[in-house]
Amino acid sequence: MIRTAKTREARKAPAAARNPAAPAAAREAPAHDPLFNDSAQKALAVLEAFGKGRRVLKLAEAADLAGITKASTQRCIHTLEVLGYLRRDRRSTGWMLTPRALGIAHAYLAGYRLIEQATQHLVDLNRATGESVSLSEPDGTDMVFVARFPSHKRFLIHMPIGRRLPMYCTASGRAYLSALPATEALQLLRQSSLQVLTATTITDAQRIQDLIAAAHVDGYACSDQECYRGDVTVAAPVIGEGGHPIGAINISAPTSRWTLDDMRAKLAALVMETARAVSSGAVPQAHG
Repeated sequence: MIRTAKTREARKAPAAARNPAAPAAAREAPAHDPLFNDSAQKALAVLEAFGKGRRVLKLAEAADLAGITKASTQRCIHTLEVLGYLRRDRRSTGWMLTPRALGIAHAYLAGYRLIEQATQHLVDLNRATGESVSLSEPDGTDMVFVARFPSHKRFLIHMPIGRRLPMYCTASGRAYLSALPATEALQLLRQSSLQVLTATTITDAQRIQDLIAAAHVDGYACSDQECYRGDVTVAAPVIGEGGHPIGAINISAPTSRWTLDDMRAKLAALVMETARAVSSGAVPQAHG
């Protein structure tokens, strides 16, 4: 049998679908949908392959990460380069994103009522605590930062808008999960790839469930250096219409200034108060 590019790609796609590190565009293709555009999926998968420290990608790397053939990747890269979303890296044979790619994110953030109504509350929390505060939203099994006000003090962890972190090991993720119906929270946890990110990352599913249950009772969740060494965090869920969580607000601080016990005692009430203030005017996950 002759293996055409289409055949090879069809065989390669399931591997990408099973790969938690693969771009969302490569993992979420519907099985039977006459309106689904494969070309758009491939182009988005290539765009999403950039990230997690991969600023420059060569053709083979982009194809592997996107979960599509080199031929399809080459066509996608060429198209995206012509459209201005990718450009050649002068120091290598790879490609990198251009500032035009930020336009997609800006279109999401601009005029978003949830961010607009949360901003002043986040600024107040930032000033009251002196530490970094953020608003994040769920996407799959991750939390995505959509607003952030960094500490004016020395803090070595850079957390740009758009950064994705797993729910299972973050305070924001656990806070969000704690406000979901238990069955939904359990389903998201089962879909998560429980990986060790630091020496203190909790990956035992039952223990994580216990922490989520405790957060439901306490009204806030916490994380002790589970994503980044030297970073402790407390967070509370933002509740939208109908009582469904739509995000979380967190305070992040270095272990050089705070212990987790100190954060619980002094900052947990503040982050819950801020989350309640944002929740009182919260809107569904859509632009107003």
